[in-house]
Amino acid sequence: MEPADYKPEECPRILRPVRDALDVLNGKWKLPIIVALTFGEKRFSEISKEVHGITDRMLSKELQDMELNGLVKRTVYDTYPVKITYTLTPHSQTLGGVIEALRYWGELHRKTILATDKAL
Repeated sequence: MEPADYKPEECPRILRPVRDALDVLNGKWKLPIIVALTFGEKRFSEISKEVHGITDRMLSKELQDMELNGLVKRTVYDTYPVKITYTLTPHSQTLGGVIEALRYWGELHRKTILATDKAL
């Protein structure tokens, strides 16, 4: 459905799930972490290197929050030294279309802004 097809009384029905999604994916780090894990299982240090600008403390907090929300699975291996890895859950993999739509829109937005800047 296009936004023009919506009726005003449908607003709460549409806003509620959007708000729920934003509450789970809030902040600037969760989606980049999900994108990094889209390419496979990773250790903490690998995620930290791929998600530029995130501190170890913030990454730790975000991974804990994502695990609580069922987006990330943390696996602890009984090895020496202990090996801990993170993977996406099947639930977080359902965000693939959302991430692809955001990537498409981000590319379009970047081209629009650059075209606007050149026109000035």
